[in-house]
Amino acid sequence: MNTNYFNRIFGYAWVYKKYFILNIISNVFYAFFGTLSMISLFPMLKVLFNQTEQLNQPPVWEGISEIANFVENYLNYFVTTKKAAGSDDVLIFMVSIIIITFLLKNIFNYLAMYFITFLRNGVVRNIRNEIYGQIIKLSLSFYSEKKRGDIVARISSDVQELDNSFLSIFELIVKDPLMVLFTLVSMFLISPKLSLFVIIFIPLCGFVISIVGKSLRRKSLKVQKEQGQFISLVDETLSGMKILKIFNAENKFIEKFTNSTKRFYQFSNSVLNRKNLASPLSEFLGISSIAGVLWFGGIMVLNENSLDASAFIVYLGLAYNILTPAKSLSRATYKVKKAAAAAERIFHVIDNETVIKEEPNAININSFNDKIEIKNMSFSYDDENVLNNFNLSISRGKNIALVGQSGSGKSTIANLICRFYDVDSGSINIDGENIKKLKKESLRGLIGLVTQDSILFNDSIKNNLLIAKPNATDDELIDCLKIANAWEFVNKLPYGIDNNIGDSGNKLSGGQKQRLSIARAVLKNPPILVLDEATSALDSESEKLVQNALDNLMKNKTSIVIAHRLSTIQNADSIIVLDKGKIIESGVHKDLMKKEGIYSNLVKMQSI
Repeated sequence: MNTNYFNRIFGYAWVYKKYFILNIISNVFYAFFGTLSMISLFPMLKVLFNQTEQLNQPPVWEGISEIANFVENYLNYFVTTKKAAGSDDVLIFMVSIIIITFLLKNIFNYLAMYFITFLRNGVVRNIRNEIYGQIIKLSLSFYSEKKRGDIVARISSDVQELDNSFLSIFELIVKDPLMVLFTLVSMFLISPKLSLFVIIFIPLCGFVISIVGKSLRRKSLKVQKEQGQFISLVDETLSGMKILKIFNAENKFIEKFTNSTKRFYQFSNSVLNRKNLASPLSEFLGISSIAGVLWFGGIMVLNENSLDASAFIVYLGLAYNILTPAKSLSRATYKVKKAAAAAERIFHVIDNETVIKEEPNAININSFNDKIEIKNMSFSYDDENVLNNFNLSISRGKNIALVGQSGSGKSTIANLICRFYDVDSGSINIDGENIKKLKKESLRGLIGLVTQDSILFNDSIKNNLLIAKPNATDDELIDCLKIANAWEFVNKLPYGIDNNIGDSGNKLSGGQKQRLSIARAVLKNPPILVLDEATSALDSESEKLVQNALDNLMKNKTSIVIAHRLSTIQNADSIIVLDKGKIIESGVHKDLMKKEGIYSNLVKMQSI
């Protein structure tokens, strides 16, 4: 895994260092009692084989280097004393030691997992929160390049993969290395010669597994990307279901989806087969090591008499005891490589700089008193030049309409005034201040937006409106709904303003949704309004209701109206006709009709 990724994820984990420290302490005791539980079999075997040396005097402590001899001699002394006293509870005592050590081992194992759970879930929560926070902050240009499903995959399945792959390693990072260490120390104390033979196999095991896992990260990245692809396809399918059906395109999209899942199937098989190879491969290498120990240790027991049988049985138990943590550590190699692919996609979002940056000394603007002035503004999407040296002045209280063919730059101007994008050159000034020097929150606080597509959320009417003014009372909400001609249908709903409107407001008609959007803008009561083709998607009856609501909304406001239906903007103070990012004509409706230019032709075409 990229070291930078590791350090960053560890930084998220360090917030929960209390749980990490408690996990380490628990794992230390787990490894200690885990090793001790195997060693505790040794005295039991000694008693069973009647191999305890007769000692009538307690042993003398001769330092840490002789701890193994001291423990063995003390055990011999204990057994000798009990036998001399005629007691037959030696076996009960030995069995009790075994039960207690295994019990303590499992208690500390549970505690270690208990504490690490808080760390893992906390890291997942914080990473998801940061991704979502970044998604909110990113410029709209980022989403013109990325599919929604791919973003959803990163915050859901990629973060989950990070948890399953990398964060699970926190469970092993102390426990398994300590278990290996304590076990190896115990093995060396029993037989240094045999232990030297054993550790030759450990580097061999690691070397073989590293060869198998080399390509795992690259293949895992393909899996994650393909998952984002088919989630995006599902999202597009649900959004465009009517179009798919009316154009009989179901089979085409089914084919696209099955091709995507086929690729996902192939990539996943490749990744999982390599991952699954870790466990049997490490176990085979481990059993090969045990077989080697049996052969080499058997020679020491049977031919050289340099190791007694009971010690050799315990040694075999310890050698096998090392296999489980060794297997876990080998699987961790695969997990880290899989996690690297997920981390790369996650941090691509978190680190993305496609944001509208606010200057450090940005100022607040609390009112609009004079005019909006666009000076020599140029803007392009990628390599496509949309506006070039564009100039426009909009005085306070005026109603300005922008008209023109699709692609003429109307919506782009609105997006730039709202600062959803930044201009390439030139400036947009409000009351003489460049909007780049204003705090985004205060700038957008002056602007109300109603778009062609009513953007509503799967919540109650009340909560959709409160986005504009969180502390508004129910009476204020009802007043806004009345102004927007929406109260007539809201009042008839089963729960009134508390009625849920469904995903994207799909429980309502187009006209009803648009009137709720207008009510939201009314509640905000901003001095500047941007109406982006707010009536173009409505039928005639709904248009009349919505237009009436818009007229109520625009009273005493500075309005920038992007119009498709030209009948709705004939009373505008100024109509700006655009073509390929340039102003071709401007004036009031009456004067423009007399010119018989582009505007006049557009009006005549719509009246046919």
